[in-house]
Amino acid sequence: MRTQVAISGGGPSGLLLSQLLHRKGIDTVVLERKTKDYVLGRIRAGILEVGFVNLMREAGVADRMDKECFAHDGTVISFGETQFNIDFKELTGSNVVVYGQTEVTRDLYEAREAMGGQIVFNTENVTIHGADSDAPHVTYSVDGTDHRIDCDYVAGCDGFHGISRQTIPLSIRKEYEKLYPFGWLGVLSETPPVNDELIYSGSERGFALCSMRNENLSRYYIQCSLSDAPEDWTDDAFWAELKRRIPAEYADKLVTGPSIEKSIAPLRSFVTEPMRWGRLFLCGDAAHIVPPTGAKGLNTAASDIHYLYNGLVQMYETGKSDGIDQYSEKALARIWKAERFSWSTTNLLHRFPDQNAFDLKMQKADVDFLRGNREAQSVFAQNYVGLPY
Repeated sequence: MRTQVAISGGGPSGLLLSQLLHRKGIDTVVLERKTKDYVLGRIRAGILEVGFVNLMREAGVADRMDKECFAHDGTVISFGETQFNIDFKELTGSNVVVYGQTEVTRDLYEAREAMGGQIVFNTENVTIHGADSDAPHVTYSVDGTDHRIDCDYVAGCDGFHGISRQTIPLSIRKEYEKLYPFGWLGVLSETPPVNDELIYSGSERGFALCSMRNENLSRYYIQCSLSDAPEDWTDDAFWAELKRRIPAEYADKLVTGPSIEKSIAPLRSFVTEPMRWGRLFLCGDAAHIVPPTGAKGLNTAASDIHYLYNGLVQMYETGKSDGIDQYSEKALARIWKAERFSWSTTNLLHRFPDQNAFDLKMQKADVDFLRGNREAQSVFAQNYVGLPY
């Protein structure tokens, strides 16, 4: 088999890249190690930056998103007895939208199928060959049968545990990582959201987040121990703890119900450099991970896709390689800013096991400064709605 761009990973970043390239007449094949149902069953983020929304529109897959999404013009920050709103629209002129990653992926699958694009599911033993040569190829197997794809370029959109990053030799690849001493216990419930805007809440008992997917589907999180398991938490125990961590006015009107999904995610900050090796380009979680505080995970993947898509189009249409040559540098410059925002927001609102009295006073001072300083709120809002590409 021959294609122009082989894409490892059939999640939203790989699908978005394939759709954008298709609309420019560039052929791709997408390899996914799981089934379509498995990919669509993953519960992930639902906050989309301005840049991501614009990419969906450029890809021609924004109709349902534009009809069903919830525009968020701001967010609520609470810390102990302190509570205030940060108005994104007033401070930046922009907003974010709530539209679940599952729905993004569903829209992209439908578009891929409508255009007759090839997605190979249940792939095993995917291996990238000759990435540092002028003739890369990818081998894989399905149901015990071996296959080969010759291509011009390979896009590694296969996540943190994928093979793309591991293809870059350790002598070239450098990794930066911070592991956080807690996780997030998340619950999805068929209940109305407690508030029109997200609530980020820090308390002496730990962090909590009130989010939503639609008017009858809510997503809530609480900071928990890394030693916890989802089955350690009954629904009643979760709701009781959530109420203790959010302002009383929201706790009093919180509608609870049975969880339809419950999971625990550890938190880490991670970046690998470079994001390009020869004709292999890393995108999204294959190259970087952020804590979910600040909703940057899916959005950082989108910025990678923006840079890579434009670089590949430039190469195929004009023969100029500036875009792909500068891909890693441009992508990493924005990634590190997103990493900083996610790291700082995590530090702002979580309880760390080694915090002493001085640390807690500094944390409160940071929140108080954010509450009372318009310029600080403007910086927060700029980061939240998404820095320019």
